[in-house]
Amino acid sequence: MAPKSQDVLQGTLDLLVLRTLSLEPLHGYGIVQRLTQIVQGAIRINAGSVFPALYRLERAGHLESAWRETENRRRAKYYALTRAGRHKLAEERRKWARASLAIARVLEAT
Repeated sequence: MAPKSQDVLQGTLDLLVLRTLSLEPLHGYGIVQRLTQIVQGAIRINAGSVFPALYRLERAGHLESAWRETENRRRAKYYALTRAGRHKLAEERRKWARASLAIARVLEAT
């Protein structure tokens, strides 16, 4: 039996979105597809959570957006990291490294 997918851990969605957009600008659905592909079913990526995260990150100045034509010749809003977004990504990566190390220590404690 295949393992069940887990929901994205609370507080990590912004990190995942920022990291995905550090690779290339994408539209919202493209971000969901890319994340789903990368996590290979280990966690559930809910589009209903990704879009509010995009709006929140854009309002905070971490993303910029522009309407462009997709590969399917439809118009979509593409998102890209700003300079502030790159700094935010670096900060979030540092926080994640500290938190995951602390959790690993607790799990390995005897």
